[in-house]
Amino acid sequence: MSAALALSPERLAVLLALGFFLGLAFEEYFARSKMKPPGGVRTFPLLALTGALLYALEPENGVLLLGGLAILGAWLSLYYRERLATRHNEPIGEGAPEAADARFDAGIMAPVGNILAFLIGPITLAEPLWVAVSVAVAAVLFTGARESLHALAASLGSSELVTLGKFLIIIGIVLPLVPNEPVTSLTDITPYEVWLAVVAVSTLSYASYLVQRFIAPSHGVLISAALGGLYSSTATTVVLSRRARGTASPARMQAAIVLSTAVMFLRIMAVVAVFNLPLALALLPSVAVLCLLGLAISAYLAWRGDPSADGQPEKKEEPTNPLEISTAIVFASLFIALSIAVAWARAHFGESGVFALGVLSGFTDVDPFVLSMAQGTAHATHLDVAAAAILLAAASNNILKGSYTLAFAGRQVGLKPALALFLLAAGGVLSVLFMLGRL
Repeated sequence: MSAALALSPERLAVLLALGFFLGLAFEEYFARSKMKPPGGVRTFPLLALTGALLYALEPENGVLLLGGLAILGAWLSLYYRERLATRHNEPIGEGAPEAADARFDAGIMAPVGNILAFLIGPITLAEPLWVAVSVAVAAVLFTGARESLHALAASLGSSELVTLGKFLIIIGIVLPLVPNEPVTSLTDITPYEVWLAVVAVSTLSYASYLVQRFIAPSHGVLISAALGGLYSSTATTVVLSRRARGTASPARMQAAIVLSTAVMFLRIMAVVAVFNLPLALALLPSVAVLCLLGLAISAYLAWRGDPSADGQPEKKEEPTNPLEISTAIVFASLFIALSIAVAWARAHFGESGVFALGVLSGFTDVDPFVLSMAQGTAHATHLDVAAAAILLAAASNNILKGSYTLAFAGRQVGLKPALALFLLAAGGVLSVLFMLGRL
């Protein structure tokens, strides 16, 4: 980029505005501090302008810019050294009493803010404007979110950090390393596609867990059921059925059990759409009807519940974390096994073999079968056949959940949601017959 282009009036106006924006956030951050650090609404625009001019004068190698950054860093290091050695009376926090001879906070917000203001100038000139604006906005948001970020850090336990590390391993380390070429003639699915399926399901599961754990932890059993249905409607059904036995207000539990299955249909659509949009469109009418039917039954059960229990607090339970490396490995193994089994059944038994596998998979874990149809076999199977097999897997899974409901909740409490799940299973079978022209 030439110096003439870099020094356009529009970019100079933007860098000055961003420097002023950063300065406002900087001064608000240190508003309660007795020792005023360097920087602010006047200094930051000047720093941004200085950085931009040094870059524009020698844009090829950036020697002048690096020299200016070194001078600024040297000066800030002297300030920081003096800051660490300074003792004075400083409020420890909002509302806290002043502590005599308190050491000033050893944070590096002041040096970082000044360096960022200096660099926003050359960033504005050298990069697209959205980059500079994004950097400035992110810096201001992180600066203003001090209390909430500290509260978040305090609320996170070591187990949550370990879980986050596992998630990053799944998506950031394993996925780029696995090969994207078939390794066996038994299936044309590559290891990369297998792990991509694991990433897709793990991301959806982990996101729903985080929402349930941190954003909506006390919004009732219905929201918990909806979020639980995003990662495992079967596990959610078992948990809710156990809680429903002996409860004084079973209506909400009954509605929640059906709601988790209604949300399962949304999860199936989302997962299939990621890997095979034509198959998702073929599934859409049937899945939409089944999902709406489940939502309607859930709403009816909740509406017909005991009015005297509406104001009663619900028992809170911590959501279980669905993200484990061992779970991901088991899922990948099931995915590979079902992919090979589907290819074998299709070759030896035709459509009936694929349908039989769909029914059997519903009694274990429906997601690997759904993904095997969406990602690995749908191109070799007619869309209606693949969609019908997925609906059969969901139907058999609903029969399993209905049986779980009767077993864990008891006949008195579990009969209504179990009948609803059996009705959804029957609806899935009718959808298959209609899709295949048997009706």
